[in-house]
Amino acid sequence: MSIKVNRVNKTFGEFVALDDVTVDIPAGSLTALLGPSGGGKSTLLRVIAGLEKPDSGLVEIEGREANHLPVQERGVGFVFQHYAAFKHLTVARNVAFGLEIRKRPKAEIKKRVAELLELVHLENFAHRYPSQLSGGQRQRMALARALAVEPAVLLLDEPFGALDAQVRKELRIWLRKLHEEVHVTTVFVTHDQEEAMEVADSIVVMANGKVEQIGSPDDLYDKPANDFVMSFLGPVTKLGGQLVRPHDLELFTVPEQDTVAATVERVTRLGFEVRVDLNVNGRAGPEGGPDEVWAQVTRGTAEQFALEPGKTVHIRRAPDRLVQPARSA
Repeated sequence: MSIKVNRVNKTFGEFVALDDVTVDIPAGSLTALLGPSGGGKSTLLRVIAGLEKPDSGLVEIEGREANHLPVQERGVGFVFQHYAAFKHLTVARNVAFGLEIRKRPKAEIKKRVAELLELVHLENFAHRYPSQLSGGQRQRMALARALAVEPAVLLLDEPFGALDAQVRKELRIWLRKLHEEVHVTTVFVTHDQEEAMEVADSIVVMANGKVEQIGSPDDLYDKPANDFVMSFLGPVTKLGGQLVRPHDLELFTVPEQDTVAATVERVTRLGFEVRVDLNVNGRAGPEGGPDEVWAQVTRGTAEQFALEPGKTVHIRRAPDRLVQPARSA
């Protein structure tokens, strides 16, 4: 089921939460709303869900004008960061809740709950209570509960935000696989760039209530619309006043065409990768001193160049990686 948001505006007092926002979300896609806190992501999600009404603009779900549709008529399942589980109900009863209030036949409910618990790998936890589950298990239960009523659209507001880093990584892989099985149009809010890049088909980058860019993870990473998008999606450093990806810097032991000399300040090994902090000689930095630049290289490269503090190297942006934002943020 497709979603279209056309020139939507929303304010809270003097605060502009959404400023002329237009987004098209294709049916069956997995779309991330990505941006810093206060950028408008959650407000946009709540407007799509019907939990907030836009001041102006139009929301359409599967070609149907939805501005005045109540939440229960939008065919939307919603999962919040905090699971909002019914503590006194078992996992199975939590998942069944939406079906029970819709007065579905008991046999149908039992079958649907069993299918969903198997889908989210909780079939052996049906008779436990939420307090007996881990954070990741509770979030999978919340997703099963949202899917129980067969929503046309699944909306997730920072679904993994309250979990530790390792569980987040596991769940985002699981969410990607789940989406490939159920094919429900899914929109999720996150401020985690890695999460959005790994899980989503399409990313909507938002800041200050505006849409900065929409595209695939590869498009946004390789062809950022502006400095903000480039800085927000992936690491950046600055060489000669221009943003550059640290892994797009080439290092040489002797001067080459377009290189500048730099002094190694620090070498930090981060598993397979190595961060090399550099001072670029003869270039004025923000405090009147040398530019501080960092490069990202492999351990093999670091060993090949015998990189250590005080060593002089020569650096340039790789010629085939001359990607520049289209405009300034």
